[in-house]
Amino acid sequence: MAGITAHPCACGSGATYTACCGRWHAGTPAPSAEALMRSRYSAYVLGLEDYLLATWHPSTRPASLGLATQSPKPTWLGLSVKSHENPTVDTAIVEFVARLRMGGGSAERMHEVSRFVREDGRWYYVDGDVS
Repeated sequence: MAGITAHPCACGSGATYTACCGRWHAGTPAPSAEALMRSRYSAYVLGLEDYLLATWHPSTRPASLGLATQSPKPTWLGLSVKSHENPTVDTAIVEFVARLRMGGGSAERMHEVSRFVREDGRWYYVDGDVS
């Protein structure tokens, strides 16, 4: 990842990777569910399966994601956060649209309303409704 540190972060924040999701990938807890969701998108772009699993709540976490063996591998094209709300101090909902292309296919949109929970000062992805 050394070559990406000065480049714009994949999450679309406009900040560099180091100033944005790189901090969360390095172990600093994301300060909000939206920041965690953005860092998870960047982790998918970079293939950081360990980070994705570590930030997935244990109650819904899969054993693995198989990113290394995924075929065809997706090309991630962009992220748009539509809304972020906190029904309580320790729960949040983030709605986003991620754009991707599988193999040589046409671009697709993945629209998800994701649920997050904060435990012991860390946000975790719980699950989401994809449409």
